[in-house]
Amino acid sequence: MNILVTGGCGYTGSILVNSLLKDKHKVTVVDTMWFGNYLKKNKNLKIIKLDIRNYEKIPLKNISTVIHLANIANDPSVELNPTLSWEVNVLATQKLIELCIENKVKQFIYASSGSVYGFKKEKKVTEDLSLVPISVYNKTKMIAERVLMSYSNKIKVHMIRPATVCGYSPRMRFDVSVNMLTLQALTKKKITVFGGSQIRPNIHILDLINVYKHFLKYKKLASGAYNAGFENISIINLAKKIQSIIPCKITIKKNNNDKRSYRQNSDKLLSTSFEKKFKVEDAIIDIKNKYFNNSLKILPSSYTVSWMKTKRIK
Repeated sequence: MNILVTGGCGYTGSILVNSLLKDKHKVTVVDTMWFGNYLKKNKNLKIIKLDIRNYEKIPLKNISTVIHLANIANDPSVELNPTLSWEVNVLATQKLIELCIENKVKQFIYASSGSVYGFKKEKKVTEDLSLVPISVYNKTKMIAERVLMSYSNKIKVHMIRPATVCGYSPRMRFDVSVNMLTLQALTKKKITVFGGSQIRPNIHILDLINVYKHFLKYKKLASGAYNAGFENISIINLAKKIQSIIPCKITIKKNNNDKRSYRQNSDKLLSTSFEKKFKVEDAIIDIKNKYFNNSLKILPSSYTVSWMKTKRIK
């Protein structure tokens, strides 16, 4: 199968692309490479350094499925330049799906976000609940979803709403909760928790990779949004989970600027025969092992916001 992956050099994309290549697919990657390129040469891989805002240059001829990962990720990154985020996350996404339809691409898989729900008191946050985005990032994802669904009568559209992703990737991120706190435990022997009662849903990066591959396999599944998050854990319990694997001290501070607290229910996804295989503990252990065998690289580019400021990305 010929697959195009935008953002294929990113945190999730780097692993996804390698997995697709192992499955003998032919893959084209389109990425700005703001954070580098960790993909190795492969006869079935074509890598194009390109900003998706230059959508007219994206090669879609003979592509069967587009997996659209490229975006300005997370709230703080978007706040650096909201205009850039609207251009990338929404406008370029609309142009891309229009080009997909023109080129007879059969399926469009979109990486949305579980954060589109905003604050929810319900214990089961399902796809049926209203979206109440509380940040510019959340809003760009919600609008992009609505734009994509307006084309669902012309192309199959599967929108994945991942929880907070955790685990090792060649393009590592240490600005997501599990990875960040695990690194603190490893390097400082101390975890600092702000607040702690706020609950976040989590998904192991390898489970997320399998979600995308699941929709490649089951193209006929109904167009629409699918939650992808399996472990709803409070930040303090996450810290204790890390502490049970990596001996460290936990310090709790009351001043908390990030009060986001929400759960996620993925019964809809599980009803399609998808099987969860990994846990948060697996991500912690994997990062720990790679740290002690010196294969975990802690780079400035592992921190999205500070790296974007340094590079003055616009």
